[in-house]
Amino acid sequence: MRLIPLPAFQDNYLWFLHDGRRALVVDPGDAQPVLSALQRDGLELEAILVTHHHADHIGGLDELRDATHAKVFGPAHEKIPEPLTRLVEGDVISVLGLDFRVIDVPGHTAGHIAYYCESFEGAPLLFCGDTLFSGGCGRLFEGTPAQMYESLEKLAALPGETRVCCTHEYTLSNLRFAEAVEPGNLELISYRKRCEELRDQGLPTLPSSIGLEKQVNPFLRTRVGAVAQAARGHDAATGPDEVSVFATLRQWKNAFR
Repeated sequence: MRLIPLPAFQDNYLWFLHDGRRALVVDPGDAQPVLSALQRDGLELEAILVTHHHADHIGGLDELRDATHAKVFGPAHEKIPEPLTRLVEGDVISVLGLDFRVIDVPGHTAGHIAYYCESFEGAPLLFCGDTLFSGGCGRLFEGTPAQMYESLEKLAALPGETRVCCTHEYTLSNLRFAEAVEPGNLELISYRKRCEELRDQGLPTLPSSIGLEKQVNPFLRTRVGAVAQAARGHDAATGPDEVSVFATLRQWKNAFR
């Protein structure tokens, strides 16, 4: 099995997984990188997994479906072009011999879902769309801070070795904010340097892992005293609970430059 992040647009990754014969792709905002990969390697597209309805995640869906007749899976409660199999939390789909469990992760959009495979090449695998990024999380376009906090808690509870396949190369920008929140976090500083080296070589910083994100990502560290203190230092009206800390961090990040 090969797991490949196909670059698209300015900073998207279309996650492409194949076994040498058959392939799946996640969130194909653009059909052309996928069609090129299929043709280059002589592959048949078996399935398309969609996490949410934003155009940079579904823009190539119709073209790919028409060209390959691949089966499409997506969230039950979002506007996704038909036909597709609509999914909710707890559903399990089997693609390329792998079982993916669906997790509801509202926040970025109201019906956002993620796909979790318990065992892929020796470690779990997570396709999380725009919910969790390395060092950050998605903006709240349709959901509430409480919803996004709960969604991130679900993902943080996955095994630490779970590979996090998010769909944007936002890592360095996110880590600059994370260091503003928690400047004394040595693991964060080390990770930022590693990611800078990767980007200097033109390589992706992804996938990350759940264990690493729990060490460096402020949105998964609202229980950490230094993170909560930084949030209250930024906005004195921040409440004592973790959702309030999360909400302050998200608003802070929205305006961070």
